Parts: sequence; C-alpha cells; structure tokens
Amino acid sequence: MLEAGRHLVPLDTLLAPGPLADLFVAQPRPLEPAENVALDAWVRGGGHLLLFADPLLTAESRFALGDPRRPADTVLLGPILAHWGLALRDAGKGRESAGTPFPVNAPGELTLLPGPVQDCRIEQAGLIAACRIGKGFVLIVADAALLEPAEGPEAASRAEALRTLMRRAFAR
Repeated sequence: MLEAGRHLVPLDTLLAPGPLADLFVAQPRPLEPAENVALDAWVRGGGHLLLFADPLLTAESRFALGDPRRPADTVLLGPILAHWGLALRDAGKGRESAGTPFPVNAPGELTLLPGPVQDCRIEQAGLIAACRIGKGFVLIVADAALLEPAEGPEAASRAEALRTLMRRAFAR
C-alpha cells in the first residue's frame, strides 16, 4: 500500500533525515531529545511529515516484545507535539469510527495548547491536525488502525484513504 509509486527508505534514527522530501512516520518509539530537535529543524526547513501517532495501539504485532521492529503500544511524542503547540490524549473508546473518514479503533484526540496562535487546524473532532511549521507541513493522525492489514473492499477503501492523506501531507 505504501510502496505504490514511491521509493521508501527506512530510517533507524531521525538525527539526520538528510535531503528527504517527505517523511512518513507510524507509531514511532519515543524520540531522543536530539531527534526531536533534528525533526523540528527538518520540518521548519521545508520538510513534509505524515505522522500516525496512536495513544492506544490495538493491532496485534508479529514481533515480540523488545523487538525494535515492534510498534510502540502507546506513542510518546509529547515534547515535539508540545513544541508545535499540540497535545495528544487518549480520547477513550467512545469515539470509535463516529464520523471519521477512515477506520479508527480507540483513536486519540489532538488539541491545541494555550499560548501563541499556531498555524494548525484540528479536524475530525481531534483525529487530525494539519500544521504549517516554518516552511514545512505536518499532518498528524491520532490513530493507526488505517495501517492495519485488511482484505477485499475494505483493503481498497483503506488504500484510497491512505493515498488521500499522503497527497495532502506531501503536496507542495
């Protein structure tokens, strides 16, 4: 689904993303302070980021606990999100799929922090945040269920929803 028409380069660290045009990050491990600084500088310099940050991942993983390939069960991105004027919280199970543009499962809720006006729009009752940061752009989705495997018509629907998010995040 992600590979269609794109050359993907897996990264182990965000310390030096280099000359990437687009960055897709899904359920990352907690970032080191230097990685937060590097990611912020990369976005402010014109980078475009699509970030799936799920506060309560519900998908099963084929990787054992402790395996670095295993997605984090809960995303811990408070420092970088707060730097961008956002907070992410677990919204509880009561919001499941209610009016969302794609499948969700126990989604989080993104909110703006008090303070100076940010160039961020909160959409879909907190499921999505779209932010201009410096010369760059960040699209944050507070759930990762869209990335779970699916079959048949549901797979096609999820693929189209992901393509829509990627077009939006990576538009110039």
